[in-house]
Amino acid sequence: MARIAVIGGTGFAGRNIVEEGARRGHEVLAVSRSLAPERVEGATYVEGSILDLPGLLAQIEGADAVVVAIAPRGDMTEKAVPAVVALAFELVGTGARLGVVGGAGGSLSAPGGPRLFDLDFPEEYKAEAQTGIDILDALENSPADLDWFFVHPAETFGAWNAGERTGSYRDGGDVVVRDEEGVSYISGADLGVAFLDEIEAPKHHRERFTVGY
Repeated sequence: MARIAVIGGTGFAGRNIVEEGARRGHEVLAVSRSLAPERVEGATYVEGSILDLPGLLAQIEGADAVVVAIAPRGDMTEKAVPAVVALAFELVGTGARLGVVGGAGGSLSAPGGPRLFDLDFPEEYKAEAQTGIDILDALENSPADLDWFFVHPAETFGAWNAGERTGSYRDGGDVVVRDEEGVSYISGADLGVAFLDEIEAPKHHRERFTVGY
């Protein structure tokens, strides 16, 4: 079993990744700035912050996979990109894989087509989307011996539309995944499934991919 550290492990995306990892019997460490009153059975919880890199590195030492599931809003709006990039560079040469929860905005609208961000993208979500785009750009230009993957959830993804676990999803490469009616959606639990599938059986080395139904 793998040792998996999830930074932002008490947020919506992070908790679902923690839950799926524990469900599969992995050693899962959920790192967050404040501890959640409700915890996933089988996971270990610690207080920590990506803004305190030395302390964080000590907590996640020995991890086989490090997942960043922080929300780039509030006091993290301007800090998320440099914090994730700094962590990524610390993982170079350690053998740990880095997985990042991105946003839908950086997905392509069609093969070879423009990003969703460059189309009629909601103004209120542009700052968060730009953060994900900037992190992806930094990872694509990182040292070759950093093994990372970056996941774009579907457009309608979030705690406000949590959904249920089906155990399945579609991988759209760099193109947003839509169903036959044009809806782009994935539940929080199935995002967790996608992350654990990639950790257990890697298919995307130094690549991004989209997930949806």
